[in-house]
Amino acid sequence: MNESFPSFSIGGARRAVRAGLAAAFVALALPGAMSLAHAEKADQNKPINVEADNLTYDDLKQVTVATGNVVITKGTILIKGDRVEVRQDPQGYQYATATMAPGSKKHASFRQKREGLDEYIDGDAERIDYDGKQDLTTLTRNATVRRLQGLTTVSDTVHGSVITYDGQRDFYTAKGGNDVAAPGNPTGRVRAMLSPKNGGPAPLNGASATLAPSNSIQEPNP
Repeated sequence: MNESFPSFSIGGARRAVRAGLAAAFVALALPGAMSLAHAEKADQNKPINVEADNLTYDDLKQVTVATGNVVITKGTILIKGDRVEVRQDPQGYQYATATMAPGSKKHASFRQKREGLDEYIDGDAERIDYDGKQDLTTLTRNATVRRLQGLTTVSDTVHGSVITYDGQRDFYTAKGGNDVAAPGNPTGRVRAMLSPKNGGPAPLNGASATLAPSNSIQEPNP
């Protein structure tokens, strides 16, 4: 039986999901916060398109599950994962969760163009959640977010356990955790590389900046 689901478009059986998968990366939740441009505003009114190996839709629960090389686009927004679940509440707000298969060495990913600029916000994590009601995007476990110039050059990088974007306030926060602990960062603190406004960003395929572990930074003499 063919279900009528106007939100998706996947070939003959695919239909466009009309959701608010939008996020903003506009201010750092750190001392000396840096102002960034808004995310692409036109994305808010674009339909969601889903491509996947398999798709199921539960009309009663208003839940759609796509699995197998899932690609979601909404305007300039691009989300990829092994499994993406889209839910709709009674008020029409939609929520999406993207994950990878257990044991996968790859991460779910997110990307969106910035308004009026040839720049993109690009991120990946083991799990990505979007809350269309509050306009929040949350990257969880081994999360990394980059600000790219033209998809090829990294301007800023933030790495942490959980990174959350608040599209309503144009603000984001990053938290540390055990999942990002490493020999040079045993307590799993947040790491960030922030380029000055007129500084020289690094190529996307270049080596990551080396940050001194916190326990090796000496306090100044009184």
